[in-house]
Amino acid sequence: SKESNLSRGSLQLMPKPKPIHKSKTKAKALLFDLDGTLLNTLVSLGNCFNRVLIEEGLPSHPIEAYRYFIGDGARQCVVRCLPEKFRNEVTIDRVLARQQADYQNNWQRDVSIYEGIEPLLEQLKARRIPVAVLSNKDHEFVQRCVDHFFPANTFYAAQGYSQSVAHKPDPTGALQLVRLLGLNTAEVALLGDTAVDIETASAAELIGVGALWGFRDRQELTTAGADYVIDAPSDILSLF
Repeated sequence: SKESNLSRGSLQLMPKPKPIHKSKTKAKALLFDLDGTLLNTLVSLGNCFNRVLIEEGLPSHPIEAYRYFIGDGARQCVVRCLPEKFRNEVTIDRVLARQQADYQNNWQRDVSIYEGIEPLLEQLKARRIPVAVLSNKDHEFVQRCVDHFFPANTFYAAQGYSQSVAHKPDPTGALQLVRLLGLNTAEVALLGDTAVDIETASAAELIGVGALWGFRDRQELTTAGADYVIDAPSDILSLF
């Protein structure tokens, strides 16, 4: 069967009940998370937040700590960075404003495309499979990153957080992209590296695929309910 074949390969079927429509429908499009999935931004973002904390006279954090601070938007990352006694609205707003100002000048520093992503995008393009980006990064910076690091017209669309599109796991952004693609939700996969991405896929009734090369680990992705967890970008081609 399709499922038994997948489970023997590097695209690993998670042992959990799945709606029949997901297991029997080939994916026709792919939504990518950005940070931790397409781009390795861990050092870039960690350095940015640390610079601001140091300017504020507050303790900085090891870069590895940002694996668990990042993923729910810049404001939530600020909250997680701050010592508890400084987690008041005035301080959060001030630190966030400083972080955004720093990031305006440094968003492209210390960023790299994950190995295997560019060949994957080429193969998806060759198969005429549309791809889009859905990120919790502010929409302005999603657009900048996509335009800077990838060839023009790589993505059908790119959506970040905005006043009209809430942070994931709210499904609004995902559902808007599905509508733009003109597909059913069961025909679209969402690839991301955190529980938030998998929860978004579940909320939007997409195929949720966890990426193990990103910021989080297998346990988080499987606990969140991933339909599949993959070790390398090319593994996702088995879904198409």
